[in-house]
Amino acid sequence: MALPQLIPSPSSSLSRKLFLNPNHPLNPNSGFSSLSSSVIPVPSLARHRHHRRRKANSPLRCSASSFSEKHHTGSPKSDDVVELPLFPLPLVLFPGAILPLQIFEFRYRMMMHTLLQTDLRFGVIYSDATTGTADIGCVGEVVKHERLVDDRFFLICKGQERFRVTNLVQTKPYLVAEVTWLEDRPSGDCDEDLESLANEVETYMKDVIRLSNRLNGKPEKETQDLRRNLFPTPFSFFVGSTFEGAPREQQALLELEDTTARLKREKETLRNTLNYLTAASAVKDVFPSS
Repeated sequence: MALPQLIPSPSSSLSRKLFLNPNHPLNPNSGFSSLSSSVIPVPSLARHRHHRRRKANSPLRCSASSFSEKHHTGSPKSDDVVELPLFPLPLVLFPGAILPLQIFEFRYRMMMHTLLQTDLRFGVIYSDATTGTADIGCVGEVVKHERLVDDRFFLICKGQERFRVTNLVQTKPYLVAEVTWLEDRPSGDCDEDLESLANEVETYMKDVIRLSNRLNGKPEKETQDLRRNLFPTPFSFFVGSTFEGAPREQQALLELEDTTARLKREKETLRNTLNYLTAASAVKDVFPSS
């Protein structure tokens, strides 16, 4: 049985670096590496709904995210069509999340030179060798950058609007596509119900982090306020950004256009993970050396 993984690692997102290989514009995986810490094996207990990009038992890591407390909320109109350079990566960027990158591949260095003279925005879109490239991604805005003497770039990017690719207009030297903007549809639930659901998700996250710390031999100190006054929609993106190691599940969350549906799906995943961690903790109490 394949096991997802859970990891509460506040610094893991900040230490991530991506190294891109020019083998194929839609398959960057061969050049990807990231820094990781120790993991806890957790079975995949969440119900897997139908989705063309998802696979059962994908690795799941839940970490404290580098999520920006303030992110762009004035999204363009959903029917606007713009051209956007695309950066296919084996990860999912969420609105408000912070993504550190190192770029050394020639075609993406070319893209960076263009971006630095324009609006510093490009599309991050999930891609892997098995499922190909997704149709929905998230705009990454360069908020800090450093150009090295060998023309490599170190970047800090922040997730902005979600988008849907409607037409590919350029493939070389890098991808450029026409995109439309994606927004959550108004939910049928009242604001109080949505707030209550978001609070439930936060509670599950705190319990998961607490038990994960216990199983890792770390202090079970009280988890800080995870919502940080975020409204339900940006909070749902924050929660999705913590599921590191499960990019197909993250992509499914990113593509949802309903905040309630996204929070319910995250709640189910966290609840099932918590059930497993509770059982694992009980086993550890009975058999401390196991």
